[in-house]
Amino acid sequence: MSYAHLFKYIIIGDTGVGKSCLLLQFTDKRYQPVHDITIGVDFGARMITIDNKPIKLQIWDTAGQESFRSITRFYYRGAAGALLVYDITRRETFNHLASWLKYLRQHANANITIMLIGNKGDLAHRRTVSIEEGEQFARENGLIFMEASAKTAQNVDEAFISTASMIYKKTQDGVIDVSNDESYGVIKVGYGGGVLGASGANNGSPSQGGGCCN
Repeated sequence: MSYAHLFKYIIIGDTGVGKSCLLLQFTDKRYQPVHDITIGVDFGARMITIDNKPIKLQIWDTAGQESFRSITRFYYRGAAGALLVYDITRRETFNHLASWLKYLRQHANANITIMLIGNKGDLAHRRTVSIEEGEQFARENGLIFMEASAKTAQNVDEAFISTASMIYKKTQDGVIDVSNDESYGVIKVGYGGGVLGASGANNGSPSQGGGCCN
């Protein structure tokens, strides 16, 4: 299907926080509770609509283990958006966010749009990280923030689409130079045909991988 822009995304965070499950829920509208651990990167894509323009999101789900950093950092440089994910029931995944963010900003372009996601919102009764702590970390570091659940699909679409809306605004405001699109993770493509439905359509599915998640 033709599209006006392609936005490149990465999903990062500790192993088992639900990165692969978020991607699968967004692209395939389904939840798979048990996965093999992601080896390197997995991939998925979906079409959405912003400002009556079809936008393709090309999403790379990266492995959370330190041993794969040399592989996954290659994908940081070409990304327009990043979803930084932690598990609200595992405080150590929240405590590692500063390290992930530092690494991301070392290897990604300066204009990358970052969404912080507290995943496993369906397990709020087991939370060890409060909403206020997530909001504070996001505020202090200039990130967008949402809690979500890959299991129930709560805020999954909203997280990906809100990030895309901010990227699109940067292209309109000239913050992202679309003439140098490969460097900024935005590819401008002419398109023909009608406008897509507001909810978008699945245009590819991720490989099976990722930590167990909700």
